[in-house]
This record gives sequence, C-alpha cells and structure tokens, in this order.
Amino acid sequence: MSAADGNVPTLSVIVVTADSGASTHACVEAILACTLPLELILIDNGSRDGIPQAIAREHAGDPRLRVLFNHANLGFGPAVNRAAATARGRYLLVLNPDCLVDEAALRRLIAVAEHEPRAGLVGAVVLDADGRPDPASRRRDPVLARVLATLRGRGEGVNIDGEIPHALIEAEAVSGALMLLPRSLFARLGGFDEGYFLHFEDLDLCRRVREAGWRVLLAGDVRVPHGKGGSSRHRPVFVDRHKHRGLWRWLRKFDPAMRRPWVAAPVWLALWAHFLLRAPRLAYRRTKQGGR
Repeated sequence: MSAADGNVPTLSVIVVTADSGASTHACVEAILACTLPLELILIDNGSRDGIPQAIAREHAGDPRLRVLFNHANLGFGPAVNRAAATARGRYLLVLNPDCLVDEAALRRLIAVAEHEPRAGLVGAVVLDADGRPDPASRRRDPVLARVLATLRGRGEGVNIDGEIPHALIEAEAVSGALMLLPRSLFARLGGFDEGYFLHFEDLDLCRRVREAGWRVLLAGDVRVPHGKGGSSRHRPVFVDRHKHRGLWRWLRKFDPAMRRPWVAAPVWLALWAHFLLRAPRLAYRRTKQGGR
C-alpha cells in the first residue's frame, strides 16, 4: 500500500523547512527508505537555499513525496497546519528537518499510538550531536513558578532532571522535534495555535491534548538523532525573540497566575527586559561566527 494507490497511508510525515540546510536531504532519504505505507509532505517557508527544490527534483518519480511552497515564512505551526490539511494518513508525524528516523522507530511510535489506552500524542527521545538525550524530550508545563525555578537553577523547573528511562512513560510535554498523533485528533484540536510563530506551539499542543482527555506519552526506547539549533545558529536574535513571545502567549493562555494584572504586568516587563539584555550578546556571537 502506498500514498499513490488510492488507499489511505498509515502515516503522513510533515517536515517544515526554512533555510534548514543540507541535513534536510538526509531526513528525507531516511523517511523514503522506509517500507511503511506513508506519505512525506515537505513544506517550505520561503527558503532561499534551493534545497527543497533540489529534493523535489531528486525524488520526482516517488509519489510518496509532495513538496509544498510558501512564498514567505509563515511560522512553524501555520506551515504544519497547511500541510496537515492535505494529509491523508491515519497518523501525523511532525518532524524537524534535522532529525533522522528509521523504520523501527516509526513502527514503534505507531504501535504505542494504536495500543496504549487514550494515547493522544507520542514523542521520542531526541539526541544531540554527541548522542546525549536532549532534556527537552521530556518537559513540564512552563507555568510561571517553573520558569522562575529554571532561571534560578533550583526547584522544579520546566525540564526534568535525571536520566530518561528506556521505557514508555507519561509526560506533560515532549519535544516538538518529533510528535506523532492521530490525524483526527489533530484536526479536532484545530491543529497548532497559529498565534505562535516559532517555539512553544509544541507545549501548547501537548497541553490541549491533555485537556481534551488524552495522554501525552514518551517512548523512551526510541532514540532519534537531532541536529538541534539550525535556525538558532543562523538567526539567533530572531529565534530568541520568538521564544520570549511564545512563552508570553503560553503563560497568558494557561497559567492562572497570569490572570491577575499585578502579576502579568511585571512578568511582561521582565520577559522583554530579559530578551533585550540577551539580544546584543547573541548578535555579537553570531557575528564572530561569521554570520551575515
């Protein structure tokens, strides 16, 4: 069964690019090497590196691949939503273009989604370039108290300290680098909140999955290489601004403490003061690395 034969594929893989670099080739090759019935939707947010076009040419004969082009950077969530609107698979896999997944990983994630009671969203442990698990693979909701604890370096923060077990565990949130969920549930929830441009839309989705009565699960036995930080390296100030903006939106939506103006106002001021203090350092670091 394939995405081209009129049958419904098991899986629709959605990869968003935005000048994401050569690693996108490896990501696409790994997906298309799988025999699992799937389709791959590569959606590009106005890249200028020519890589999405090159991939479309290289795989022109493979009906499992579709490449969609946005002529501007719409943001991560809006791009995923547009790709999902064209998807036909029973499950959606939202995947970063610098992640490498194999068939065994995909089949394990689908098995969890199919057989675990009330499984709503399934994540995996993403690994950095040195093979170390990224703490963001397993996170708590970023309520204000936890954000402050993270900044202080003590108390219950957003990330969870300690080794991530090689087992299936329940989590409040998983990494947005790799998220699998039923397409029907994604549609029922309205997809990603398009009020986010970049960052925190994954935490938002995990929260809404749980609020709808479903479970967020982390397949700790699935380990996926992830070349984290491509966008951050190329446009660090841009990315950092949207991280701060995304955190503010998440807090306003979900943290009861932020309903009190005498709490929300100083938090807003502190958040943007924090960004303004960081921006010159990030810009300088990028300049020293030879950025343009």
